[in-house]
Amino acid sequence: MDEATTVRKGEALDSRKVETFLRDVISGLEGEMTIQQFPSGASNLTYLVTVGEREMVLRRPPFGTKAKTAHDMGREYRVLKALGPVFPYCPRPLAYTEDPDVMGCSFYVMERLRGIVLRRDIPESLGLSPGDMTRLCENLFKVLYELHSVDYRKIGLESLGKPEGYVERQVTGWSRRYRAARTPDVPKAEVIMRWLKEKMPLDTDVPCLIHNDFKFDNVVLDPENPLKIIGVLDWEMTTLGDPLMDLGGTLAYWIEAGDPQEMQLMRSVPTNAEGALKRREVVALYERLSGRTIHHYDFYLCFGLFKLAVIVQQIYYRYYHGQTQDIRFQKMGYVVGILEKAAMNIIEQSRL
Repeated sequence: MDEATTVRKGEALDSRKVETFLRDVISGLEGEMTIQQFPSGASNLTYLVTVGEREMVLRRPPFGTKAKTAHDMGREYRVLKALGPVFPYCPRPLAYTEDPDVMGCSFYVMERLRGIVLRRDIPESLGLSPGDMTRLCENLFKVLYELHSVDYRKIGLESLGKPEGYVERQVTGWSRRYRAARTPDVPKAEVIMRWLKEKMPLDTDVPCLIHNDFKFDNVVLDPENPLKIIGVLDWEMTTLGDPLMDLGGTLAYWIEAGDPQEMQLMRSVPTNAEGALKRREVVALYERLSGRTIHHYDFYLCFGLFKLAVIVQQIYYRYYHGQTQDIRFQKMGYVVGILEKAAMNIIEQSRL
């Protein structure tokens, strides 16, 4: 169960301004307000705001320099508002503002969704058997496919992105971001960026809503039935595009028991547990769910690893240049090197 704790140094909010805003826009708030911070997560900052007995979650961008199109709070709030009625895994959004007088940035507030979030390892107290882990993995990708099956036009999200040319824009855009955020102590990754550009598949004929950061620690499990997923979190990168790019992004986090030790060291979710699906089994499951054959698996996984390396590097850039004091980010340059090596291994073994 994720619990909030003391707000980190340099990431405190002006509680008086936050309280005034919330009481103005959310009816029925009674009692004293407290603000704590959830310690996990490395991108947007997430706080627990408690007013009396009511618990809410506040999301805002990180302090310091950030990518121009990243951390779009308005986009995340809009997605939750539109998607909630047809996709029952969304936390209920409550308020959003772009008023700089409140916090100096846009932010939004949603209801807290209480449940289990799996991190690096599965707690023994859950008592999950290998068969349970298999079913949980299957449920995870059923929820992903359920998202990909939503008719985004019917819920008014057709302007959220441009499916045409999506893969090309992703390869070009993430390559540009990596070059802009690269510090002298991480790989150049030019071979990877060139390979991705040369091996891009054609546009998908089934564009859909994609989450873009779908993984175990972004889903919430039912405390009464840990095999049941009751929530999906972190919608900041949601857009319209190729569902297989979404799948590749998930598989970039999917470290198996037999993967190299250096990959095990950076594992953040329990995909190495006994009974967990292998990456190839995940692909086969998605093929069965969608009724489609995946021809460019190597490309999607390689891109997922590279994109993850860019995200990690952007975070490390902030630490390297003194824009954050969060010591969790101190060794992220090393993680970038591990991801670069994993992507290169795929390229060297690829048949594409």
